[in-house]
Amino acid sequence: MVTFVQILEWIAKNKNKLVVFINQWYPSSKTCSHCGHVLEKLDLSVREWRCPSCQSINGRDENAARNIQTVGASTVSLGDVRQSQTAIAV
Repeated sequence: MVTFVQILEWIAKNKNKLVVFINQWYPSSKTCSHCGHVLEKLDLSVREWRCPSCQSINGRDENAARNIQTVGASTVSLGDVRQSQTAIAV
């Protein structure tokens, strides 16, 4: 049986891309992508939250995606990666 990850890795290899795994327990939703403050607790029902440190408003999914992108990039020594203005499907 072929898994999603195997398919993803195969596609990435054919496109000369890299699949980077991060720790599944990394608190991507609870970490403010603007200042790095980590909430102690965040219920799953909360879809948007205000950072008590920098006062930025964080949408749960977009914030998590930014954090995952940053952690993945730093894992392979790419530094701080910013999201481009245009979406590119891989």
